[in-house]
Amino acid sequence: MADNAIDDSVVDQTSLPKHGFLSRLYTGTGAFEIVGRRKFYYALTGAIVLISLLSIVFRGFTLGIDFEGGSKIQLPAVDGVSTTQVEDVYAETIGTDPVSVQTVGSGAAKSFEIRSEALDSEQVNKLTDALFAKFQPKDKDGNPSRNEISNSDVSETWGSQITKKALIALGVFLVLVTLYIAIRFERDMALAALAALFFDMSVTAGVYSIVGFEMTPATIIGLLTILGFSLYDSVVVFDKVEENTRGVLHLTKRTYAEQANLAINQTLMRSINTTLIGVLPVIGLIVIAVWLLGVGTLKDLALVQLVGMIVGAYSSIFFATPLLVSIKERWGPVAAHTKKVLARRETGGTTTRTPAVASGVVSTVKATPVAPHTPKPGARPTGKRQKKRH
Repeated sequence: MADNAIDDSVVDQTSLPKHGFLSRLYTGTGAFEIVGRRKFYYALTGAIVLISLLSIVFRGFTLGIDFEGGSKIQLPAVDGVSTTQVEDVYAETIGTDPVSVQTVGSGAAKSFEIRSEALDSEQVNKLTDALFAKFQPKDKDGNPSRNEISNSDVSETWGSQITKKALIALGVFLVLVTLYIAIRFERDMALAALAALFFDMSVTAGVYSIVGFEMTPATIIGLLTILGFSLYDSVVVFDKVEENTRGVLHLTKRTYAEQANLAINQTLMRSINTTLIGVLPVIGLIVIAVWLLGVGTLKDLALVQLVGMIVGAYSSIFFATPLLVSIKERWGPVAAHTKKVLARRETGGTTTRTPAVASGVVSTVKATPVAPHTPKPGARPTGKRQKKRH
């Protein structure tokens, strides 16, 4: 009885049973080729960024009165009155539609907030009279009172101050992120993470420009929030990349790119779960708070978080790590190691033992050089050696 060792590179991978899609997703066996198809994802990412930037340049943003300036009229909520009815009264009185009419507060403090272009004193008085005549808001004693309708002007200066502070906060955030990743990981990972953050910001802003969502201070706050979410997801993947590639330069079986792709597969389900867990409460916020309860002030914050989380999940999976691999393979030891591994695969042969069945003697022969066979996605993993008895 003798053992015949057959190298796994000559095993017919197409005949092996395959895992299902969900099984591959949960086990993270590396069956999804993401880094290897990075040129496709670069093209897709570039197209998305280009569309976003073109929309920002040519369409611009729909700025709220907090940035452009305008008038704000507060009307106590009246039972049975909707925001559409308030909009109709405004349009009939002023001759144009308001920027927005939304419900703020709750209970006894619930009211309608009308935001519009800057109105002069005559227009404000005319609108106040029309609103009072139509809805008869009551004071705390239950008597109709015109004084319950208040108005205020928002200056453009205040909006510019908000914008300036938001840009300063964004700059500080990016500096701290760069320092953290450069210290925790390395320079190349910091560059890839910053590129992913730029993608997240530009695409989220582009969606707001394309769809015409109103930009408010709440939008800026939400943008900073989703940048933190995106960074967290990228750091999780980078941590796994660092673990998988530790010592890879001393081996000749797999490249840095292959180990990085394995890291993405191993964290893919976690990224999906994290995004779903983050998105579901935001959807609940939109449905319950905005649509059912009519708290319109939460809409701006919820929309930017919903868009940003989806964009951030995409960038952490399909852009950040592939970009890291491209940077690594440009120069340095990783580039040299990749060339070495690929050259070895092209020229390397395997020595195997084949059985002489008729005589029962095992002879050793030189097998034809065969490039290592890459298993098809979903193929069950095989052992390094298989033994046959005869």
